[in-house]
Amino acid sequence: MRLRVEFTTEPFDLDEAPAHAVVAREVIQSAELDAVDVGPFGNTAEGVADEVLAAVDSLLRKTLASGATRVSLQVNVIGEDPK
Repeated sequence: MRLRVEFTTEPFDLDEAPAHAVVAREVIQSAELDAVDVGPFGNTAEGVADEVLAAVDSLLRKTLASGATRVSLQVNVIGEDPK
């Protein structure tokens, strides 16, 4: 199964990326995911279910530890694993 995760972390800071946002970007970009898109107001990534779920676990743990007060996320099934 393939999944897409969309997420944001708060609180927002329009002047400078807060530590939790930087950590979120690092977690997602270092995971074995494809179709990664990180931006100032939302982030998305796609991949095989096990990789997406592992990235979400790491994302939640690390962003909360880095000062996030809220993490909003949505996970969607987008298809079957082509393997």
